[in-house]
Amino acid sequence: MNELFLKHNRLIGNTPMKIVRGQMQAINWDSRLICIQGAKGVGKSTLLKQFVKLNYKTGDRSVLYCSADSVYFSSHSILELADKFCINGGERLIIDEIHKYPQWSKEIKEIYDLYPELKVVISGSSLLQLLEGDADLSRRYVKHTMKGLSLCEFLRFYKGIELPVWPLEEILEDAPAICATVNAVCKPVKHFKEYLQFGYYPFFMESRADYYTKLEQVVNFIVDTELPQICGVDVANLRKIKALISIICNTVPFELDARKLAGAIEVSRDTVIEYLQDLDKADLFNLIYSEKKNIGKLTKPDKIYMENPNLLYALAPASVEIGTARETFAVSSLMRGHDVEYGKEHGDFKVDSKYVFEVGGAGKDFRQIAGIKDSYVFADDMEYPDGAKLPLWLLGFLS
Repeated sequence: MNELFLKHNRLIGNTPMKIVRGQMQAINWDSRLICIQGAKGVGKSTLLKQFVKLNYKTGDRSVLYCSADSVYFSSHSILELADKFCINGGERLIIDEIHKYPQWSKEIKEIYDLYPELKVVISGSSLLQLLEGDADLSRRYVKHTMKGLSLCEFLRFYKGIELPVWPLEEILEDAPAICATVNAVCKPVKHFKEYLQFGYYPFFMESRADYYTKLEQVVNFIVDTELPQICGVDVANLRKIKALISIICNTVPFELDARKLAGAIEVSRDTVIEYLQDLDKADLFNLIYSEKKNIGKLTKPDKIYMENPNLLYALAPASVEIGTARETFAVSSLMRGHDVEYGKEHGDFKVDSKYVFEVGGAGKDFRQIAGIKDSYVFADDMEYPDGAKLPLWLLGFLS
């Protein structure tokens, strides 16, 4: 166990503190079992190490941060570690990359039952299915999901501009005052255009020149490693999944013809749907349905978007249309806490079964949503609202 503490000290000591996400305050760290899920690259590991650095002194052995892919676990179990840790006065055990440890759910359940005095934090891939694990953890854990940086966070961390977040209802009701607050301290349209291309993933801080390369590596890791390990995808089909991503990325917002898409990558229609759902869970796609309440296991989505606009510019820079980037941004921002459905008959999206939103450029009008109650246009290249026509960048302040 000493080797883990030595590694813990090095990792915590080298942890940068420039970007501390708001999620740090949103998590109730006193919970006995916490699970933090999110796609690779959004900052889960950094958040955990920052928590230790902020709350424990150097050398404090009541807390231990380690990764489940450590060489240590090739000859020791997590259960064995927890036992030794508690015997020696350990109070908080933080295990990163939990999905890389076989039968992790059984051992975490046993630790929870055997050591009620121990607080445990685990983190893992967005694909992690706690409710479908080997042991039922549904009544024991508190789950938190991490996404990449919002526009509001991008401004705070990269531009030094401090602004609050606003709930959707307040944005819709009080847009003039909110826009005045934002415009008083920055040029939101300019920063919004930069955000579409850079900054969703916190590693943008490390090197802008390598940002897209690292983003491609994230995508490859999810497809080549996480899909086979966590979802059981046949490695022989990984090239087909990458072809699927390429097709979607070059044509989004993609209105799905499942059979045509299946023919393009030479798999069955049902297999295409399964792959799309896996990529949605992995935070590479956002699938939009016209009637969310009627979604079944093999229900085809009505529209497919990349999870965030940075993915568009990283994977298909020559094919990005600003209209696609705008809609991708809107969906990515709204799906942090809101239900988003395909508008189908009216508007681009229906939000929380109440609001109808149309997304476009500054010239976008109300023809497609004329006479529809609670309908709004979110338009690019606007600093201030014009009635129910609101600046698109406002959606970046939802979180």
